[in-house]
This record gives sequence, structure tokens and C-alpha cells, in this order.
Amino acid sequence: MLVVEDEDVLADAVAEWLRREAFAVDVAYDGDAAHERLAVHPYDVVVLDRDLPGRPGDELCREISDTLPQTRVLMLTAAAAVRERVAGLALGADDYLTKPFAMVELAARVHALARRAVLRNPAVLQRSGIVLDPARRTAERDGRDLGLARKEFAVLAELLRADGTVVSAEQLLERAWDEHIDPFTNVVRVTVMKLRRKLGEPQPIETVAGVGYRLP
Repeated sequence: MLVVEDEDVLADAVAEWLRREAFAVDVAYDGDAAHERLAVHPYDVVVLDRDLPGRPGDELCREISDTLPQTRVLMLTAAAAVRERVAGLALGADDYLTKPFAMVELAARVHALARRAVLRNPAVLQRSGIVLDPARRTAERDGRDLGLARKEFAVLAELLRADGTVVSAEQLLERAWDEHIDPFTNVVRVTVMKLRRKLGEPQPIETVAGVGYRLP
């Protein structure tokens, strides 16, 4: 596990608490150091402060989402506004915690993310010219690589698994994000919008008004 926090007292306190929870914890005090560690170590969970010196937390989160599908991100911030949480989740974070926070809550959320960090190996999923391999984390449409970010990949996988039935936004939140996700966030809509752009025409994702989404 990696803790990325520029307030060294807080970073060390979080790391010590998580070590008591039997996690192996590395610490980085700025974005550049975190980037170097992420290039070398396959962390299951990253506790990531959004406001960092050097490489910004937002950039690191996007990098993890795009290139490290097995790594889960718990983003920390002093900003409590809903729009800030939505923005962080749209970058690919799995969960969001505002400062100040209780260490017991942080540890509980980290445990939940760690349980979800192991990739499953289901069969290849196919529909509407889309071929998605969850084990290799590859996604193509008509032979064209889609270049999906982690949350886009997770949402598309859930739509493919539904086999033509409707999947609600609430179900996508539950399956592709952490259980602590704000149920009123619009992060699903934003992710589906980005996914549609990458899938191209003819558009395979249908919106069923008031219900959810499907791949017919």
C-alpha cells in the first residue's frame, strides 16, 4: 500500500495506523516521489491526497486509473463540497474521504478497497462488435483498441455482463465504485459519456429513461 500525503505528520500517522492493521505501507510526501514508486511497485491500494507539491494528485489519480487497473485509490482532500468529490471520482478514484477524518473510518475504507483489488478472471465478454477481456484488461470494438480508463472499463464490463438487460446507475455505482460512494453523484453519467465517445458510432449504449443503461 502507498500513502501519498505532503503533511508529513499526517502521512506518518496514517501509515502507522495502517501498519497496525497489518498492511505493508510505503509513504511518499510529494507527487513526484509517488510517481516514481508507482512505476516500480504494484500497490493494491493508494491513499492519495489531492493537493500535492510536484506532480498533482489529480494527475496521479488519472495515471493510476489509466495504467494500473488492479490498484484502488482512496482520495483525500480538505474540500468537502459535493462538486469536489464528484470531480475526484470522475478522475478514477474508487473512494473519497474529506479531512479531518477518523483513522478507524479510513482503515475500514482501505480494507474494503483491498478486498476488491484482486482481479477476477471471467471469460471474454462480447457484444455489438465489442470484445472485452477482463483478465488482460483489453477492450476493442471491431478490432480497434478503445484505450479505456479503469472506470470506463468497469462500467462497460458490467453492461456486457448484463447481456442486453438494463443496468441502473445505482447498480453501476455499487459494482464499479466503492460502497461508500455518494449515491447522489453524477459520476456514472460522466463515465458513460466518456465511454460513448470512445466507442464511437453506431452508438451501442442505450439510455433507458428513468431506469439506466443497456447494450441491446
